[in-house]
Amino acid sequence: MTYQRYLVRETMLAILLVLFAFVALFGFFDFVDELRWVGRGRYGVGSAMLIVLASLPGLVYELIPVACLIGTLYALATLARHSEITVLRASGLTTGQLLRTLYRAAILLAVATFVLGETVVPFADRLGQEVKASAMDKSFAQQGFISGIWVKDGKDFINVRNALNENYLEGVRIYRFDRDNALRSVTEANSASYVERSGWLMKDVVRTELAGDQASVVHLASDLWQSSITPTLLSVLMVAPERMSLYDLFGYTRHLSANRQTTERYEIAIWKKIFYPLASLVMVTLALPFGYFHDRVGGVSLKIFGGVMLGITFYALNGLFSNLGVINAWPPFASAAAPSALFLLAAATMIWWVERR
Repeated sequence: MTYQRYLVRETMLAILLVLFAFVALFGFFDFVDELRWVGRGRYGVGSAMLIVLASLPGLVYELIPVACLIGTLYALATLARHSEITVLRASGLTTGQLLRTLYRAAILLAVATFVLGETVVPFADRLGQEVKASAMDKSFAQQGFISGIWVKDGKDFINVRNALNENYLEGVRIYRFDRDNALRSVTEANSASYVERSGWLMKDVVRTELAGDQASVVHLASDLWQSSITPTLLSVLMVAPERMSLYDLFGYTRHLSANRQTTERYEIAIWKKIFYPLASLVMVTLALPFGYFHDRVGGVSLKIFGGVMLGITFYALNGLFSNLGVINAWPPFASAAAPSALFLLAAATMIWWVERR
């Protein structure tokens, strides 16, 4: 119908305008932050620009729900100020019909959020990390440790000092334990490159074998290291769990489970990847009651300010509940769903209150 197309068009235009403004603003702040690295190694202004450009898909992914809230608020507040919402309601438009119309725009954005998070964001984040690592002559992923990357593979603990990319490693050290958790050998290699279907080809290898109180050292020019650690698995370490694709999250979670390591953070990230696109629908629902308020309750500026505050609150709660879920061992489903559930409850309460007036 004509009014439905009109509402969807006005809402989408407002949301896209708000999204563009936020991405431009945060992108500028990121660029200013990256300038502090200029001059280190081969890191220049061009590298900073490339890294910021690579971060833009992640910004769009994170800001779509907030833009949905503020953009819908703006569109509905403008329509209410011009009495268009009043005319539509007087013509027989119910709250449910208006909400279903707004959901058409929200569903499109929810699908876009999911596709963006599964395809573009992991690739772009990985590309940004590689560009920065190459420009600064550092490893692509340190995982918070000065000593490099630490990965567990069965009874082996692997330390990689420097990973130039997921296929070539430098400073590899493998600590091998037996079933009684006693250290049996330490293997050090100057470098390791991945050979498809064979494993890792290590160069300049020094292996220290421990047997009781005896130790022997073996020097090898090269050696083949077969491991479940693959370039695909290593590339996952370049991206934060919240930015990984579901495929990578499931694969890495299985690896952690097989090695009896904690998986709570990654399980929460899986559920967040599922629920986060639905946040667009929640935000549209939350914005709807504001469309029924006229200027006597508050102008457009006040409503936009309220939307910004609500958006910041949602963004903060999303991160807060994830961290609390890991710390307190909450069910991953509950930790991921809590922010959206709270906002949906608030939206339902507000709609109920508006309908009673």
